[in-house]
Amino acid sequence: MRDVVSLGSINVDKIHHVSDGEIADLRDRYSWFPDRGQTVQIDDLPTDFSVDPDSIRHGGKGANQAVAAAKAGAKTEMLGKVGPDGREFGVRSHLTEAGVGVTQIGTASEPTGTAYVFVGQEGDNWIIVRPGANSAIDSTYIREQYDTILSAECLLLQNEIPIEPVMTLLSELAAQRDRPTIILDPAPADGIEELLGCDAVDYLTPNEHEYRALQSPLGEFDGVLIRKRGADDVIVEAERRFTVTPPTVKAVDTTGAGDVLNGFLAAQLAAGASLQEAIKIGTIAGSLSTREKGARRGIPMLEDVQTYRTSEDVTE
Repeated sequence: MRDVVSLGSINVDKIHHVSDGEIADLRDRYSWFPDRGQTVQIDDLPTDFSVDPDSIRHGGKGANQAVAAAKAGAKTEMLGKVGPDGREFGVRSHLTEAGVGVTQIGTASEPTGTAYVFVGQEGDNWIIVRPGANSAIDSTYIREQYDTILSAECLLLQNEIPIEPVMTLLSELAAQRDRPTIILDPAPADGIEELLGCDAVDYLTPNEHEYRALQSPLGEFDGVLIRKRGADDVIVEAERRFTVTPPTVKAVDTTGAGDVLNGFLAAQLAAGASLQEAIKIGTIAGSLSTREKGARRGIPMLEDVQTYRTSEDVTE
């Protein structure tokens, strides 16, 4: 039995450190270029879009959240697909080293998904995703993993894989008396609207850009809303509305901080923690992760979060 299962994207991240001027130039040249803190999905980039990365790292919201859940102490399984180049990039081995189960990751004919991550001078990010093998996740693959999903305490979902098979899965899980707690990260926000009305979704975790983009369809969602707001308070709209103030840290790179919060949230809920406690732990973990470059390099262990918490004041 798995405590946490993450069904989602596995990417290779191409990191570009850029100045404010370079970001302004990119936004002038490409109308689809993301806003600060936004993730956009582009199937085919224009031929003149060519930027040499400063470094290449492992990423993908699904994989990032799986690694965070594992470092938070949960027995974690990753479900998704990589391309024939997965071995070249060490995708499975990197997840294994982080404590994530990888035996059910499939291989597609398309190359492994790619994310172009632009990191600004203050650590903010702009992300462009090309789905690649992530787009090959279909109902057949998910059906083959159904028993694994059903046996989990928590299921992590994002929006970097096709919507249709996820809709089918959620409809099936809604009919189950004993199903996993489901945490949906609506990133990127485009096309996520139909998932918000699914009864099986228990927690929705948008950042501020996604929250603004989803104002109208949020009326269809009747679960717990957790608004991730960077360095500002996390706002939790549940039966009792509350906020959690993140610790102040010197951010180097905010890429993946929201994924870390989600992974720790799932692990804490799977371990039986209250929602308030799970959010506090996840908020600290997400903040601490920004002190290192890359989406995963700075993910702390649960012990590090607990140590930090005893020495710092994290307020509600």
